Amino acid sequence: MARTPQLSTRVLLVCAAIGVATGIVGGIAGLLTPVVLLVAPFAYGMLLGAHVLPGIIAQEVLRLPLVALTTHVLAALVSSAFNPAWAPRFIGTALLFGAIQEGVAALTRYRSWGAWRFLLSGAIVGVIVAVVVFFAVDLGKLPLWSQIAYLVLSVLAPVAWTAIGLALGSGLRKAGVARPVVGSRS
Repeated sequence: MARTPQLSTRVLLVCAAIGVATGIVGGIAGLLTPVVLLVAPFAYGMLLGAHVLPGIIAQEVLRLPLVALTTHVLAALVSSAFNPAWAPRFIGTALLFGAIQEGVAALTRYRSWGAWRFLLSGAIVGVIVAVVVFFAVDLGKLPLWSQIAYLVLSVLAPVAWTAIGLALGSGLRKAGVARPVVGSRS
């Protein structure tokens, strides 16, 4: 009996649909980034946290290996249309966040789909984002209250966006997006 590939045509189409929708969100976040960095740099983590959505929604809907990474890359390509100069940033973020989400899922051998697992990946993303961006943007020059707000928001925002992604993914799952197509091989 032939084994059905993990990323069948149906799975890829679901990843693509989620990638387009979340890529638009990421593109809008990218457009808002210069304004936020100028006006309220401590809130940057809130925007960056939105980039967890592709993988969270895809994993919640499909519950398969590689869907987070695949959907993140597709979303990054869509986001890049909003600001082509930032394509490497979008793709780098997609690879990092997707790898973290896939890694946490792999630790449970893709068998545990409880909210805790998703929230754990969101917290890991938040800690990494907080540390990397803190030094990359030299937020140390900001007042102490702004640095603290930045760190708190950067860690909590991906967790909050993860909760939003879980709710959206759960809704899509209940709507039947994850049901196999009867009589289909893909």
